[in-house]
Amino acid sequence: MKYAQIISTGRYIPEKRVTNQDLNKILDEDVDAWLIENVGIRERHVMAENETTSDLIGAASRQAIERANLKPTDLDLIIVATDTPDYLSPATASVVQSKLGATNAGTYDVNCACAAWVTALDLAARYIATDSDFKNILVASGYGMTKFLDWRDKYTATLFADGAAAVVVRAGDEPGYLSGKLMARGEYHDALGIYTGGTYRPATAEAIAEFGKPRVQFVKKFPKTFNSDNWPPLVRDVVAKAGLTLDDISFFLFTQLNLRTIEYVMENLGQPMSKTHWIMDKWGYLGSACIPAALDDALEQGKGPKRGDNVVFCATGGGMAMAASVWRWTIS
Repeated sequence: MKYAQIISTGRYIPEKRVTNQDLNKILDEDVDAWLIENVGIRERHVMAENETTSDLIGAASRQAIERANLKPTDLDLIIVATDTPDYLSPATASVVQSKLGATNAGTYDVNCACAAWVTALDLAARYIATDSDFKNILVASGYGMTKFLDWRDKYTATLFADGAAAVVVRAGDEPGYLSGKLMARGEYHDALGIYTGGTYRPATAEAIAEFGKPRVQFVKKFPKTFNSDNWPPLVRDVVAKAGLTLDDISFFLFTQLNLRTIEYVMENLGQPMSKTHWIMDKWGYLGSACIPAALDDALEQGKGPKRGDNVVFCATGGGMAMAASVWRWTIS
């Protein structure tokens, strides 16, 4: 039996930086103090006009592949987690395969909004456990949400940013993946998203005239405490499923939208903040790419998991989709 192991990470953050002070000028009001106090965001990065989601993912993936001491042709599968694809169809994973030259890899996209990378990671682990054809799987996420922003909308322009991150998952002889769990609250599918451009509301001239170009927006209220209510029981369930206790977990990573929520959840779980890491202060909200980007940043700073540590990933995305998994870190 082969076990799924995370063997490398990579990330790409675009060069252009937009600070809270920049947004003060764009919005003609002071949003800086509120963002720092209530969310923890100080600045964010924005992709260039000529960049696409696949470009961001390609840069992050090359780093992860190189760190794994692999060639792109060693990949058996590419799973791209994104809700800001290059096209509605075909899958962005195929674009990434072409740009990487990963000619031996199968490809597909996963879209459950910001829960997509943790979901895709769960899928990769199950491929490796059940099919000997899969030895090296790239699980990558790119977020190009600023392409869908109305910069005059303070509720979205203050949060969303661009970036990408990736991991290589390998078939190994010792356990890496320990457990996973997926959940959803589909009654909130129409609360937050990009609602123009699909079959529900095709991007016709008439639709754009009435609703504007495709853009991310908060449409319907959902509980402000959704994550703080749902993450603790989800984490407890997936940790118990792995046969562990919360104190057995050395490192927790959550969707990087709100630092105050992460602080509350860690307190609820009875765990110190030293067991987690956050990046929203410097990179804004990277959606599905935020957890692997935070993982890569923590490792770079020497704050990430060490060999033998147990790690929890927990994410929420629009829909409202949720995913969590437990991994044992196998990198020395």
